[in-house]
Amino acid sequence: MIDKEAVFNIKSKLQFEQLALQVFKHQFKNNRVYRSFCDLLYMHPSDVKTIKNIPFLPIQFFKSHTVISSKEKAQETFTSSGTTGQTTSKHFVTDISLYEQSFRNGFKHFYGNIEDYVVLALLPSYLERDGSSLIYMVNDMISNSKQPESGFYLDDLDSLKNILIDLESQNKKTILIGVSFALLDFVERYKLKLKNTIVMETGGMKGKRKELIRTELHEILKQGFGVNTIHSEYGMTELLSQAYSKDNSLFKTPPWMQVLTRDTEDALTIQSHGKTGGINIIDLANMNSCAFIATQDLGKVYKDGSFEVLGRFDNSDIRGCNLMVI
Repeated sequence: MIDKEAVFNIKSKLQFEQLALQVFKHQFKNNRVYRSFCDLLYMHPSDVKTIKNIPFLPIQFFKSHTVISSKEKAQETFTSSGTTGQTTSKHFVTDISLYEQSFRNGFKHFYGNIEDYVVLALLPSYLERDGSSLIYMVNDMISNSKQPESGFYLDDLDSLKNILIDLESQNKKTILIGVSFALLDFVERYKLKLKNTIVMETGGMKGKRKELIRTELHEILKQGFGVNTIHSEYGMTELLSQAYSKDNSLFKTPPWMQVLTRDTEDALTIQSHGKTGGINIIDLANMNSCAFIATQDLGKVYKDGSFEVLGRFDNSDIRGCNLMVI
């Protein structure tokens, strides 16, 4: 049994590695799908000495299998977004408190107390379907902000503009979190000059617009909202943790999450820092599912652990919370 409190109290790289190896052994033993994958690779816990030896489960398995490391029933089932005819991922969460602890602690790690902010959400494509882990997180943020102005905005851009102007006049710290296409819709209609508002994009055009390179998207949003930087959230259905970018560029992870890159020609080889490769994620909060996931994103990881997303594999489906191509 993994001590979940230990996950959220990691203080060093050594602690992270020791706990990651412990989670690997737990999931090898208790996750039928992951065990079968490791067996196919002839990888046993006795062969795994460092986190670079740990097999990373291809994210596509969440579309075809029940990826679970617990005998408990799922308290929540999160599903990925997808266009008609696409097979969506399913993430069976047996302990929703792990997700809540992860996104609450993760936000606090990067931004401080949620009660200090008004939280405004412009996430129409997510609100229009069931099973979104992003909506679950943002709804919790809105509730815990305890600010009467916090809330979701579906298509009411006029009301959103008015509340942003009103909050600015009161000098209230505000976070506007939105899907890219909806934020673009907003700045095409209005031009603001925000001084107390963090604008955070979650990526994705959801088939509503042509995909933009991330720098181009951020430049348009900076001009429209009158801000110096655009923040970004990097998360996905199959994870319980998020990375954040606060300065238009590199993402950083909370202490219980780590990003590595794999060789695009040899999926089992973990690369050194600064090389472009497939993004692998260790998310220790995901102890009851799979904490070691090989995503379909391409990126680079730097020595300080920060990373950038450079795009996606050509044959990958369009899904997830951050689909921007840099």
